[in-house]
Amino acid sequence: MSRLDSVIRRLEAQRACLDAAAGLLKDLPAEAPVFEVGLGNGRTYDHLRELLPGREIFVFEREVRAHPDCVPDEAHLFLGDFLDCLPRALERFSGRVALIHADIGSGDEAANARLARAIEGFLGALLMPGGILISDQQMSFQGAESLPPPDGVQADRYHLRRKSR
Repeated sequence: MSRLDSVIRRLEAQRACLDAAAGLLKDLPAEAPVFEVGLGNGRTYDHLRELLPGREIFVFEREVRAHPDCVPDEAHLFLGDFLDCLPRALERFSGRVALIHADIGSGDEAANARLARAIEGFLGALLMPGGILISDQQMSFQGAESLPPPDGVQADRYHLRRKSR
């Protein structure tokens, strides 16, 4: 498979998982925020704004390089290393986040796995009961329930977890 076909398949899987997760949030409080861990160029953040217009979205990024229309305001941006920002977010949002999308892959599988292991506990602690984690990396946390991928998404392409109630 070409790299172009691979990225298209990844983006289609990402969109399908985000769309499916949005439907799972209907029973969670509307004031519960959404976290985007890894802004990249801002495409997913922009999609989340459109998909979940009533929810506050907070973004975590080491260095912002996104399209200017896809950068959150300063009050909704945690800038810096995830391992520094996530503990600060936990102080404020512990157990109150409805959805976390973590797109942290870098192309270095070993580094991706190390980062996933380092942040998965923080992400699980941030989620409210019934909250959803969507990630490009395999992650787990206490109380994590695996959800099947949406139709058309390969099982290991993208990962969905729900925090048990």
